[in-house]
Amino acid sequence: MSDVLEDLRWRGLVAQSTDEEALRAALARPCTFYVGFDPTAPSLHIGSLVQILVARRLQRAGHHPLLLVGGATGLIGDPKPTAERQLNDADVVAGWVDSVRRQIEPFVDLEGPNAARMVDNMDWTSRLSAVDLLRDVGRHFRVGRMLAKDAVAARMASDEGISFTEFSYQVLQGMDYLELWRRHGCTLQFGGSDQWGNITAGVDLVHRAAQTQVHAFTVPLVTKADGTKFGKTESGTVWLDPSLTSPYAFHQFWLRAEDAAVDGYLRVFTDRSREELEALATATAERPGAREAQRALAHDVTALVHGEAAVASAEAAAAALFGRGDLEALDEPALTAALAELPQTAVGEGARTVVELLTASGLSPSRSAARRAVADGGAYVNNVAVRDGDAELAPGQLLHGRWAVLRRGKRTLAAVDARPR
Repeated sequence: MSDVLEDLRWRGLVAQSTDEEALRAALARPCTFYVGFDPTAPSLHIGSLVQILVARRLQRAGHHPLLLVGGATGLIGDPKPTAERQLNDADVVAGWVDSVRRQIEPFVDLEGPNAARMVDNMDWTSRLSAVDLLRDVGRHFRVGRMLAKDAVAARMASDEGISFTEFSYQVLQGMDYLELWRRHGCTLQFGGSDQWGNITAGVDLVHRAAQTQVHAFTVPLVTKADGTKFGKTESGTVWLDPSLTSPYAFHQFWLRAEDAAVDGYLRVFTDRSREELEALATATAERPGAREAQRALAHDVTALVHGEAAVASAEAAAAALFGRGDLEALDEPALTAALAELPQTAVGEGARTVVELLTASGLSPSRSAARRAVADGGAYVNNVAVRDGDAELAPGQLLHGRWAVLRRGKRTLAAVDARPR
């Protein structure tokens, strides 16, 4: 229990804290902590996974988790520094609360002496009248400190300004800490480093309203090696819901991690020991082409979120696409998910011969280049080398009656969709 703070620091999971010595003392014995998630979409994403895994580490160290899904705060949304958020219907947000709860629950232990508890701030917020909120909670907030929050300051300086609705968000989030202290004896909150202003507002509210000291720390926002936003791809956000980001695409995201960033991701997202991570860091430095660290990362995080069977399916699909496995052995969902990550062309758009398909898919810049690829033995349909560029795609070549995989050279791929239009 006393080592958990040092472990979090080693993993790069502590950015700011209210009082490090007091926090260390609080973590030396079992304490109740909370972390909040606003349901602003039907699924959490891999940025949210960082917070879930910190909660998991603290629980494993003997502490008591409260996982808050904000049915009330989700109706408003934390202010963005750029523009007003779109307000979602109450029924939509309530549905998202349920789906987010279901996503979080498998990562923590809901039974045992320090069982995790799921909570919803709608339970206490909905019972407050506007007058009660202003008299009992609002009087403890100072407008000057609220205006100093980065996102609020940015919006105040913009032409659009900020609505009172979004400005009041930090009052609601601060009230969460006070209510969880009263109801469950919660004395620690953590969250992303972009939440520091909201988190300290809660700490200050508990101090003012209850004359007691509570604790807080933030977790750095995970970034790419160049410091840019993590978890975004050309196709969008990397979600935890497999219907929004397929397990294949999820696995591929981690497999593509940059060498300069992979050690940090392994510390944050996996339970591998220091010795294992040191060995993987050495392997990355000495044999970068083998991508051992990336493969370990992709395996561990995909297995954690989607299970070992999803890892096996993703690895089999990737191997088959690049000629190291049997495409026909892939089931339809696995094949479709893998091909969704590739450029696609349809045979119904006038391209039917191999040369035409290579050109239409963008694998070759021209028909003459496509013919050269065929002549050089570098064009493949379903991993079979093509000898005749004028041969048309035959129905018997279609995988699951619909797909064919084009490949030029070793690694340049595209999918052919022969579905009737």
